[in-house]
Amino acid sequence: MDYPKIKNTRVLVTGGAGFVGSNLCEDLLKNENEVICLDNFSTGRVENITEFLSHPKFKLVVGDIRNLDDCKKAMEGAEFVLQQAALGSVPRSLNDPATTNAVNISGFLNILIAVRDLKVRRLVYAASSSTYGDSPNLPKVEDIIGKPLSPYAVTKYVNELYAHVFGLNYGLDVIGLRYFNVYGRRQNPNGAYAAVIPKFTMQLMAHESPLINGDGTNSRDFTYIDNVIQMNHLAATTANKTAVGQVFNTAVGDRNDLNMLANYLKQYLSEFDTAIANVEIKYGPNRQGDIPHSLASIEKAQTFLGYKPTHNLQMGLKEAVEWYWENLK
Repeated sequence: MDYPKIKNTRVLVTGGAGFVGSNLCEDLLKNENEVICLDNFSTGRVENITEFLSHPKFKLVVGDIRNLDDCKKAMEGAEFVLQQAALGSVPRSLNDPATTNAVNISGFLNILIAVRDLKVRRLVYAASSSTYGDSPNLPKVEDIIGKPLSPYAVTKYVNELYAHVFGLNYGLDVIGLRYFNVYGRRQNPNGAYAAVIPKFTMQLMAHESPLINGDGTNSRDFTYIDNVIQMNHLAATTANKTAVGQVFNTAVGDRNDLNMLANYLKQYLSEFDTAIANVEIKYGPNRQGDIPHSLASIEKAQTFLGYKPTHNLQMGLKEAVEWYWENLK
């Protein structure tokens, strides 16, 4: 699908060796941009960017957003900054709230300061659906939020507050994207804080039973990486000044429960290995800090940015499963 894209300019992607960041780097390079990747490799992986390291328009800066000098060094000359660097995961934030706070709040503040001081044209930053907290409203609409349910959610809400204050007081051109359960190629399936889709995919490929937290009726607005890439381009390039200073749900506008997710994964993986169809799904207690249901309204993104998601869950899962099978089997 054709939509306005960042082209022929210099772009900094923070967290560029991570899952979302590396996909953004790849797409930006395809559009003839000079791409700077800033990453400290705490969660990012060098294998995510190995194929770009020899690209003449790609530059890796090993540094930390908690260090203002690193931010300014990487940002020099950039027209756009796509801020993806963060410590994700609700469970991680419950286990180590101090580090999550330092990276996600102090680090984000450094990015804002650097954007201000270096007069970057526009900052697009990754916000989070966790900001909706205990709000029971469905679908989630940007201007109605609840109280946060985890340290991670607190940090992502504070990001929005800081972005608003810097826009108000320093005239920064800032747009936030509230990501909803992003998945797709390069998402890390390993480790204690692996996201559900890559984790379940790898378990099923190994004929191991995935463990669903709860009874499987918890639902999410699972969002394929290509939809997220589109939203970053649209937010960076929009000439709609009423969009500046806003936050936008970045999702599909549809929800599927975990039972449906597991069944889709079994179905699509069975095309590669028929034995996967017989792998049992197991159930355990609900996870602390989780919300039962998540569904985004994407009306605001459609109206202000012209957003049109290209992948629903089934389409995205088919592509993601194929990638995992080809690259990680």
